[in-house]
Amino acid sequence: MRLLAIDTALEACSVALLDGDTVAAQETQAMARGHAEALMPMLARLQENAAFYFAVIDRIAVTVGPGSFTGLRVGISAARGIALATAKPVVGITTLEALAAPLIAGDASSPVVSVIDARHNHVYLQAFGTDGDDLVSPRVVSLAEAIELVMPLRPRLVGNGAAMLAAAWPPGEAPPAGIDQQAAPMIEWVGRLGQLADIAAAPPKPFYLRAPDAQPPTPALAAQAARP
Repeated sequence: MRLLAIDTALEACSVALLDGDTVAAQETQAMARGHAEALMPMLARLQENAAFYFAVIDRIAVTVGPGSFTGLRVGISAARGIALATAKPVVGITTLEALAAPLIAGDASSPVVSVIDARHNHVYLQAFGTDGDDLVSPRVVSLAEAIELVMPLRPRLVGNGAAMLAAAWPPGEAPPAGIDQQAAPMIEWVGRLGQLADIAAAPPKPFYLRAPDAQPPTPALAAQAARP
């Protein structure tokens, strides 16, 4: 399967073209913001560096969150646009799955917990068993709640919140089996998960675990703000 993978959900802008098990071309730039300006030129370079064009891909995969609300919409909009132009299906891959996948594939000795900084002493997390099964479903919780949920697993931690969660680990308790501080998923694994995804079960829409911090004003607030 030839697949285009896109990730703009967290602290990187990444694209890749996969041809079966081979990564035909890829590019990643670390960034906390500016994904909208970086993505389209990156996609243009990707086509130049690969041996085939988007017109012959079979599928598109894009990260759908949790992550930056603005970043998610940049990647999802681009994926949907390319899907419309090429008449090819697009699937959504969660950042939590994409972070955990290479660790599970490389070493099945202990559970893996994907941890993403949700700010304000909260994290997004999901725990996976050694076979990839869901041990703790995706959720946003406080650091204290996260510790209570995953400490009995003695897992490996991965994600941009891994070090933060490890630092909150109670003294005297068995520490995490590993700490892999990653700012964003590996784009290759977004693609590999996209090749396996069920199109009907993985829609390309934002995967929100909580409402955005910035909310539109209510009619009452808008009227109050308009007063001289």
